[in-house]
Amino acid sequence: MLPLKDNIPTIRFPVITVMLIVANVAVFLYEQSLGPVMDRFMAQYGMTPYEVTHGVTLYPRGGLPILLTVFTSMFVHAGWLHVGGNMLFLWIFGNNVEDSMGRPRFIAFYLLCGLAATAAQIAVMPSSPIPNVGASGAIAGVLGAYLLLFPRARVLTLIFLGIFVTFVELPAVAVLVFWIGIQVVSGALGISGATSGGIAYFAHIGGFALGLLTIRMFTMGRSCVNDKQRYCRSARTGPRPL
Repeated sequence: MLPLKDNIPTIRFPVITVMLIVANVAVFLYEQSLGPVMDRFMAQYGMTPYEVTHGVTLYPRGGLPILLTVFTSMFVHAGWLHVGGNMLFLWIFGNNVEDSMGRPRFIAFYLLCGLAATAAQIAVMPSSPIPNVGASGAIAGVLGAYLLLFPRARVLTLIFLGIFVTFVELPAVAVLVFWIGIQVVSGALGISGATSGGIAYFAHIGGFALGLLTIRMFTMGRSCVNDKQRYCRSARTGPRPL
């Protein structure tokens, strides 16, 4: 299941969302230009749980404080699919969340969700020596916010059925609940040892949870700004009827 676009226009151009996408893509293109030393770059600017919890450096950092990697890691990606998928989700869901709270609040919200994602991953795997990279934890917070703000929006989704693919317009609540469900199940299987892999599922869960918990605070005092009012959920009055 791959979301492609939603049906809610924005009132204002999503400056912060676009800036975040540009920054992430620019960093990734720089990584690609490094050639064989790209892995060293990801280790240097990625967040390694063991380093944070033990206060020691496992990888050369060129003077970069360990705690700053909590932020730098949000702009580093491991491959084309990694950065492409993350930026697609950020564009589809981020522009309307930015519209709902305003630009200054949105950047604070995004970074806070990224921090929550990192904290969740560290809590589950505090001694992991593997660098964590990617914006998906922060973007997961955006998805959690979107779920509460626009649960009845429609999302054009690419569905894979074996060798066949089809396009289906689904409610946002279905797309996002399915997505977080996959993260929870995959994270649980990873802890049990039933699966293994390099995806930080608990970072996704942590970011998503914080997005759910804080979206009302970040939209407090703002009326629903979208011109399709029937899709919106006001910070003060709850869901609006269709």
